[in-house]
Amino acid sequence: MKTSLQLKLGQQLAMTPQLQQAIRLLQLSTLDLQQEIQEALDANPLLELDESEHSTDDKANENNEVEVSAQDNSQDAEPEPFDTSEVIEQREMPEDLPVDTTWDDVYSAGTGSTGISVDDEMPLYQGETTESLQDYLMWQVQLTPFSETDLAIATAIIDAIDEKGYLTCSTEDILDSLGVEEVELDEVEAVLKRIQQFDPLGVASRSLQECLLLQLATYPEDTPWLAEAKHILEHHIGLLGNRDYRQLMRETKLKEPELKAVMQLIHCLDPRPGNHVISSETEYVVPDVSVFKDNGKWVVTINPDSVPRIKVNEQYAALSKNTRNSADSQFIRTHLQDAKWLIKSLESRNETLLKVARCIVEHQQDFFEYGEEAMKPMVLNDIALDVDMHESTISRVTTQKYMHTPRGIFELKYFFSSHVSTDNGGECSSTAIRALVKKLVAAENQAKPLSDSKIATLLAEQGIMVARRTIAKYRESLGIPPSNQRKRLI
Repeated sequence: MKTSLQLKLGQQLAMTPQLQQAIRLLQLSTLDLQQEIQEALDANPLLELDESEHSTDDKANENNEVEVSAQDNSQDAEPEPFDTSEVIEQREMPEDLPVDTTWDDVYSAGTGSTGISVDDEMPLYQGETTESLQDYLMWQVQLTPFSETDLAIATAIIDAIDEKGYLTCSTEDILDSLGVEEVELDEVEAVLKRIQQFDPLGVASRSLQECLLLQLATYPEDTPWLAEAKHILEHHIGLLGNRDYRQLMRETKLKEPELKAVMQLIHCLDPRPGNHVISSETEYVVPDVSVFKDNGKWVVTINPDSVPRIKVNEQYAALSKNTRNSADSQFIRTHLQDAKWLIKSLESRNETLLKVARCIVEHQQDFFEYGEEAMKPMVLNDIALDVDMHESTISRVTTQKYMHTPRGIFELKYFFSSHVSTDNGGECSSTAIRALVKKLVAAENQAKPLSDSKIATLLAEQGIMVARRTIAKYRESLGIPPSNQRKRLI
């Protein structure tokens, strides 16, 4: 083998820190981006909030507002770049940031914070709580005149209650966990009965049957069909769970109208009382783009209020030329360049997002006009080809980005779906099929609900050939139970 030294000329795109930043910002959600901007404002004295009435974002929407009509689906009118001449010297910055790359995603989409932590900017919602069920029950324990021993028993019982409100262990196990020889089992049972009177009704039950009977016990004795409801829950809960109403009528000697009245009363009960008091934090969604109809055309705009508007602090920037201290001058120049790169990266993000959102609206105009049943099959590659970008870039842009439409707020990924062939050689979106399944189930006879096979047959009559197992998968994704569980007497 001969060793030699060769000189080779070539060009390749370097992954600079600035380009890394642009790609990372592209895939951040709006809330994570807000946090990123806030951290930049805190760390960089050359950045400040732009509170002017005519900000760069307002100008951006003037330049980037796009009309999409059914008659004109061309890509001729590309969005204009943002006017940022006041804060960025173009001779120092590239025209475009090459965020459309085939590099693998090496950044997480952001974890931890969900937005800017400013108390007066976050509205308070009545009825919203992060209190757990155990906290709520312990609060009621403190209001109950328990002895010291009973308080220890009550605490052990509440610790054994799951999020649905059910007791997860026996009273014998609770007694053993106390480790106090003086406490008897009947004392544990007595405290348990006391807790079962707490709010929410039915809490600390050991079974569904006990939960429902505890709730019925609070009804006035003259409540119509109360005795029959208690009898069914005590002796025929298995038939009730299987929805075997014919056998239930035979066993109880009730006629169909009478059983319907009893079932109406039972349906008022809550099988999961703990679900009303759960520890959960509200997840906020801020739309990145808005879509509305104007003069018969669909208009796509960037939401100017989705993230804080920022600009370079011109007063501090001017100090880079006037300061005599070289260290201070270098500090200002470095932070000035970082500020310009961040602003440029945000512009690039908005331009890419707007371009992709516009293309999605062009492809899915029927959805905006007629709803889910008119959704067309579309994959990432369809948009990538139209906007001349890589699929990985489209994936970044559409993940955790939301569109506000007259039909609601949707993640951009919602508009992508696989296709199912029709008997006339066409294609139907899986999203449209899910909508049809939901529509058929909503209109079914609840006494004789549609089976998956029957739904497949009804869709086949419309020219959509879908296997029964596929229908079952779509039904489960919609949270619709199988036909035997959807059966209703009333």
